[in-house]
Amino acid sequence: MPQIPIIEPDAVGLAAAYRAVADGLLVGLPTETVYGLAADARNPEAVARVFAVKNRPKFNPLIAHVRSTADAHREGQFDERAEALARALWPGPLTLVLPVSESGSVCELARAGLDTIALRVPAHRISRDLLAACDRPLAAPSANPSGRLSPTAAADVAAELESDDVAMILDGGPSKHGIESTIVASLPGQPLRLLRAGAIGRARIEAVAGAKLANPEDRAIAAPGQIASHYAPAAKVRLNASTAAENEVLLGFGPDAPAGAPNLSPGGDTTEAAANLFRVLRELDALGPDTIAVMPIPESGLGEAINDRLRRAAAPRGD
Repeated sequence: MPQIPIIEPDAVGLAAAYRAVADGLLVGLPTETVYGLAADARNPEAVARVFAVKNRPKFNPLIAHVRSTADAHREGQFDERAEALARALWPGPLTLVLPVSESGSVCELARAGLDTIALRVPAHRISRDLLAACDRPLAAPSANPSGRLSPTAAADVAAELESDDVAMILDGGPSKHGIESTIVASLPGQPLRLLRAGAIGRARIEAVAGAKLANPEDRAIAAPGQIASHYAPAAKVRLNASTAAENEVLLGFGPDAPAGAPNLSPGGDTTEAAANLFRVLRELDALGPDTIAVMPIPESGLGEAINDRLRRAAAPRGD
């Protein structure tokens, strides 16, 4: 099967991507977080192709990307808390899980049959250009096989996916944040709940909301990124390491990392580390080690999101 073409996101490329989406095909789409696999969120057949190409469980809902808060209002029901978060943090790497609106157009399959919907207004120019051209919500989970490392460059998508259902990949360069969006649920009768740590830290969201975020409940999956084993390289992952054992490679963090070891952030900056996480894990995985040993990373700042990804990468796998 030929490799999926990578194309420039100029007027010609965007027109081709629009036609592909309109025809029910999939498009690799750059966002400020990671690359997504975009499909018409209103079209159950197109959404089914997303699940098939990713080999993604159908109980795992997809995020619907829209171009504006006004479009989001047609899909979900906003309370005052969600309105405040949207005003302050959209466009950007925040996903809100809200009750479905009666006027909503996102298909039930994209919502995994739930009465809630995950919505995001991305900030990336190319994402916004395609959303404007398509004039419909786009379901766009990360453009990788389910459970594997998220892609942060167009070449990552081309290397991971093989399917005639993926028409093209729009090349937006390296992802700015390099880690997925933060997901917050704002549901009636419940506290604001952090369902997935991500590119906006907990403290920033709590400052906007004026309230502490509750953690996920121990119940059915309500948002992407809640499966125990996820974001994993082919190699095993060992956490809180100080050195690498035989047949391991060490992933460093901070100024105390051994000289010569790949380092997510020599200065100990968790924002820099988040932006580098999937790229460096992918580079180390390509060396073919049995295990990637990862130095401790503090929970402060975006450390919560980084450690969430690493714990899931290190979890027992179903394959």
